[in-house]
Amino acid sequence: MLVDIQESLKVLRKDGTILYPTDTVWGLGCDATKSKAVNNIYKIKNRKEKKSLIILVSSIEEIPNYVEHFPKQISDLIQNYPKPLTIVFPGAKNISKNLIPADGTIAIRVVKNAFCIQLIQELGNPLVSTSANISGSTTPIIYREIAKEIKSKVDYIVKHQQKKLSPASPSSIIKVDHLGNYEMLRS
Repeated sequence: MLVDIQESLKVLRKDGTILYPTDTVWGLGCDATKSKAVNNIYKIKNRKEKKSLIILVSSIEEIPNYVEHFPKQISDLIQNYPKPLTIVFPGAKNISKNLIPADGTIAIRVVKNAFCIQLIQELGNPLVSTSANISGSTTPIIYREIAKEIKSKVDYIVKHQQKKLSPASPSSIIKVDHLGNYEMLRS
């Protein structure tokens, strides 16, 4: 795992892209503060810019760095939710402008995967995370289902967990307002 962390950091610090395991499905990722890298993710996925992408952080304490309003009750929800939870917050800040859609929101997930936590902490910035597929295609649930087209376009493929065969599933998604009211978008 250490070699993967080191190689990923080299790539991420040079505006590169990686293919990596998360606490949900395999993700295409980059440093969420680097617009050139974010553009490359959109190109790899053949996805329109400004269509929402998720960012991953390593702890709840990091969230206020990237959103204008972080209601306290959402912290409890994150800690107690039974599966990975992505939260769409209003008032995105301190991330690449091309990650922020017209409504000014950003989707954030606090990861529980040890590889991701260490990578984010050592990078010092959040990671973009989007499923490792062409936009509109089926989301691969294990590494071997990821298309060669995707694998050939990233700058580094993490070796850690490639042989894991237990299927993963996407996170639940909620959208929260500045007061802490929320609605379920995907359970």
